[in-house]
Amino acid sequence: MKNNVTEFILLGLTQDPVTKKIIFVIFLVFYTATMVGNLLIILTVKTSPTLGSPMYFFLTYLSFADFSYSSNTTPKLIVDSLSKKPTISFDECMIQLVASHFFGCMEVLILVAMAYDRYVAICKPLYYTVIMNQKTCGNLVMLTVIGAILHSFTQIFIALSLPFCGPNVIDHYFCDLQPLLQLACTDTYVIKIIVLFNSGILCMMTFAILMTSYFVILYSLRNHSAEGKRKALSTCTTHIIVVIIFFVPCIFIYARPPVNFPVDKLVSVFYTIGTPLLNPLIYTLRNAEVKTAMKKLWSKRVS
Repeated sequence: MKNNVTEFILLGLTQDPVTKKIIFVIFLVFYTATMVGNLLIILTVKTSPTLGSPMYFFLTYLSFADFSYSSNTTPKLIVDSLSKKPTISFDECMIQLVASHFFGCMEVLILVAMAYDRYVAICKPLYYTVIMNQKTCGNLVMLTVIGAILHSFTQIFIALSLPFCGPNVIDHYFCDLQPLLQLACTDTYVIKIIVLFNSGILCMMTFAILMTSYFVILYSLRNHSAEGKRKALSTCTTHIIVVIIFFVPCIFIYARPPVNFPVDKLVSVFYTIGTPLLNPLIYTLRNAEVKTAMKKLWSKRVS
């Protein structure tokens, strides 16, 4: 069937003019804080000789993924909140779709790499430098990029195969496959099942792997010293908070039967905008080494 749609109308989070102005202010502040926080982490890790461990190596890529993930959706939401008729072209919609799934999947897999790093550091400390060498870390990052490419290309392949012949109003603030499926001029039941297995299973399996790894780590702490327990528990708690904030909303959206709810776009805010904002705060406020490195970096800039 021929595709007659050249642009889509995004309804955003609300249609109320007053609320839209409030959204503009709030998310402009959120986005600014997200950009500053993630760029500051990348700059601090790259310039500090004390933050050369694999954990901080992965943290820079997590910040890069957060920076890019938020930049893919938040600026459009901010601009559209002041527009009377927010639209997005078909091509821009497809780019936003593939980018959101690429950087979202990259973040998921980086979190897995970080969990593996903590597992080796706590459960196999004598072999840590041997296992988590520079080559291994580089290979893990390469695998996350390959996995993100495969996942995002699956999403865009499905989207480009859909025929759009009339309705072009998306009840969301960015282009995602679920709301687009509602506009397709064909039976999408089978496609929805494929999406469920592609995105839903990815979220659920990754969440299960991460939580299992952290339970194993926490269980192994019984043999450590009090100081070792405190430090490892602090690190693991930080990671678990990040995992829960990201994956619970993600699972709610993608790991369920193919039905859309009005609350979906509000839930999506947590993992598209909330997590990229909170990650820098969580990893800096709960990490003494990062805070010390940032203070030294600031002192050098001031001098």
